[in-house]
Amino acid sequence: MRGILRNPVRRMERAGLHTGLRWKLSAAIALVAGLVAIALSLVVHNAARVSMLDNARDLANERVQIAQRNYELNRRPNFPAIKLDDPDLPDALRTKVEEGRKASDVIDRDGVPDIWAAVPTKDGRVLSLHSRMPVRSTDVLKDLDQALVIGSVAVVFGGSALGVLIGGQLSRRLRKAAAAANQVAKGETDVRVREAIGGVVRDETDDLARAVDAMADALRQRLEAERRVTADIAHELRTPVTGLLTAAELLPPSRLTELVLDRAKAMRTLVEDVLEVARLDSASERAELQDLMLGDFVTRRVAVKDPEITVRVVHESEVTTDPRRLERVLFNLLANAARHGRPPIEVTVEGRVIRVRDHGPGFPEELLAEGPSRFRTGSKDRAGTGHGLGLTIAAGQARVLGARLTFRNVRPAGAPEGIPAEGAVAVLWLPEHAPTSTGSYPMLPLSGGAS
Repeated sequence: MRGILRNPVRRMERAGLHTGLRWKLSAAIALVAGLVAIALSLVVHNAARVSMLDNARDLANERVQIAQRNYELNRRPNFPAIKLDDPDLPDALRTKVEEGRKASDVIDRDGVPDIWAAVPTKDGRVLSLHSRMPVRSTDVLKDLDQALVIGSVAVVFGGSALGVLIGGQLSRRLRKAAAAANQVAKGETDVRVREAIGGVVRDETDDLARAVDAMADALRQRLEAERRVTADIAHELRTPVTGLLTAAELLPPSRLTELVLDRAKAMRTLVEDVLEVARLDSASERAELQDLMLGDFVTRRVAVKDPEITVRVVHESEVTTDPRRLERVLFNLLANAARHGRPPIEVTVEGRVIRVRDHGPGFPEELLAEGPSRFRTGSKDRAGTGHGLGLTIAAGQARVLGARLTFRNVRPAGAPEGIPAEGAVAVLWLPEHAPTSTGSYPMLPLSGGAS
């Protein structure tokens, strides 16, 4: 499950751009609020202006009509603003008045509205009134515009604050869901995304969390079924393979007998490795912890494995670990270096860190990016015999020990990626404290020289 979930997550992290949901939502709300505020401000401004101009036109019409009645009685205008046959009267109004109709209009000149009203007289003359928009109305319109601007700014800031609040809550839930999903991807099977996000409000985040939990459960069940099938097959093969090996040992000495024994031993090793991988995948393995001197332990074990391998102890350190599992990890790393790399093979112990280096073509890029994978022996330039289980078992045993196993290639300083590697390095980082989190338990102390 770890391998299936981890790789898509890494690919999405590399392909996607990290942006804050709360700021995107806040910007969207602020933009919409700003557009709505501007539209409403324009509508209110125009409505107020039209209303004021209509009132001014009505007032001008009333005055000019009163002036018309007085003129017909006294033969002269009774208001100083009333003019007879004003030459500045707009042509459109003059035409309407000459047709015997009263008329009024608003004409903008230099941004200031001019209000005209005109009526015909019985003697064929034209009475007209020319005025500008009242100063009081202009001041009221300016005050209204100022109030609208302040209100629009307040709406934008209020919308932004609301967006930050809502987006922050949603972003917080999503971050909790992402953190829980990452824990599931790392193999923590007891983590539930829905429980991690919490809350009592049902929204799309809950649907996403339940979908992730359902997917994780389905993958977990599928992987557990595959593990059980693999373990059952390997267990069923164990007896006939043992019988085959025993029968082959009873054959008379010959070249054919040697070939049969060699293949039978290889098959038994494969079956044992598959069973070990199945046990490690089940997370049921527990380490038997003992105290030992790491440098002396590695030196003795490597000497038994291959006396030609150089061991250099830079700094001795006492560790608490499982000697059998540590030996298994060490031997698998040495076997991988011997099978896929080139001599010399060097082992370095520095404190709690063990490094195994060869001088071959290096690890394949898939292994460096995704970690060891069963039944994958490497790329074309690092191919060899085997079934690809050695590093998988080493990584699994390292997890039981609470240790960390990393892989890298050695390249010349400053060399680009295309330059071939000058060797592969596997590094085992033993924990500073006993791995109690793995369910391991201490045993009787073991001296550094015991086997």
